[in-house]
Amino acid sequence: MTPEPAAQHYFVSDPAVPEKPRRLTVELRGRTVEVGTAAGIFSPSGLDKGTAALLRNVPEPEGSSLLDIGCGWGPLTIALAQAAPEATVTAVDVNERSLALTAANARDLGLTRVETHLPEDVPAERTFDTIWSNPPIRVGKEALHEILGLWLPRLAPGGTAWLVVQKNLGGDTVQRWLQETLAEGFGVRRAATDKGFRIIAVERD
Repeated sequence: MTPEPAAQHYFVSDPAVPEKPRRLTVELRGRTVEVGTAAGIFSPSGLDKGTAALLRNVPEPEGSSLLDIGCGWGPLTIALAQAAPEATVTAVDVNERSLALTAANARDLGLTRVETHLPEDVPAERTFDTIWSNPPIRVGKEALHEILGLWLPRLAPGGTAWLVVQKNLGGDTVQRWLQETLAEGFGVRRAATDKGFRIIAVERD
């Protein structure tokens, strides 16, 4: 699937894209925060609808090791860290500008237990009790499957991953693929439907 024109460069860092930094005020799970964003990342102009749908429907995160897959400028990372200030929140993205913004936003908000990493830099032994993600559907099916296949098996026993996928962009197909692909011991269910978005829960026994 080809990215929309406005999204052509947000998957990986492209220094040719002018940064054009801006400040935004957004609400994340009832908390109003001021954050920095920039061009060349996902949803630089505000909280995108899928992320907003996920935040409306997920329960409070559980555990001490939390993960945001595809952090962008950090809305899910910030919400995780605010909800669980004693937990370590790992934010991953292939876009280094996104990682820098997420780190700066967390630091500015006093969230001291946030780590930002390229995927290959996350310690291989690290597992996660809670995962939140608005995965990058527009990278295409093969790349999306690779991303989910990398991170979801790293759920700790008893952990849950919460994903949001737009129905029109294959939310039900993603759910079926997860059900067919994940190993024994994982359960997949549709947790909610919110304004055209599927909220998918992946639970590990």
